[in-house]
Amino acid sequence: MICSKGGLIAIGVATLILGLVLQFPARVAVHWLVPSEIVIGGLEGTAWNGSAREASAGGIYVREVKWNLNAAQILTGAFSYGIEATPVSGFFESEVRIGLGGAISMSELRAALPMSLFSTAIGVRGLQGQANLALDRLELLDGLAVVADGVVNIVDLIVPLVGHDSLGSYEIELFTQNNGVSASIIDSDGVLDLAGSLQIRNDRSFEFLGLVVPKPETPAAIRRQLRFLPPANDQGQQELRLEGIL
Repeated sequence: MICSKGGLIAIGVATLILGLVLQFPARVAVHWLVPSEIVIGGLEGTAWNGSAREASAGGIYVREVKWNLNAAQILTGAFSYGIEATPVSGFFESEVRIGLGGAISMSELRAALPMSLFSTAIGVRGLQGQANLALDRLELLDGLAVVADGVVNIVDLIVPLVGHDSLGSYEIELFTQNNGVSASIIDSDGVLDLAGSLQIRNDRSFEFLGLVVPKPETPAAIRRQLRFLPPANDQGQQELRLEGIL
């Protein structure tokens, strides 16, 4: 089989790039490939196969990060990694693709994370419970989710602003729209009958609109807070609306 001169040069360049990546120290690669909002410490290994003692982004902190590079993606202008990490409790694993513009794309994301990890990121202190994530796609740009498709189940949620009792469990189904990310939210075992929708727009504004109905097991403290919501409709539902900027 005879290869053209151009083909031989292309193979040589590809081999050189692959060889460099195989040996490229992780400490150097991080400065080139990882966006500045992600802080990584305790780096070991190479850009191909390495680990970090800890990492944080947007107030979310994990430990024992390990990665393996998908070599087939190198010449496409992006770096794709299989990543595993250990939060305070639970686990995190995903295929992560880092574009040259700093955009981060994740696929087949599976994780069990304590809700406390999200307290700083969403601006609500003292969150408790667990979030179980099964996302087909998640894309972050400047720390904002611009693409999200999949399901998040929140178990034994506690929000100190509401009270110290568990609010139960809820299911969030995420899907991508032209102007951002939307979600439908229902209670799966909550202390309130809840059905709501959430929109996170690309300008970082968000809007949550829900309808709630107390259950027999709804704590008295939460029933008292429901008095501040608009009057119930004919089905006994009260509207809950939240808006703001992330």
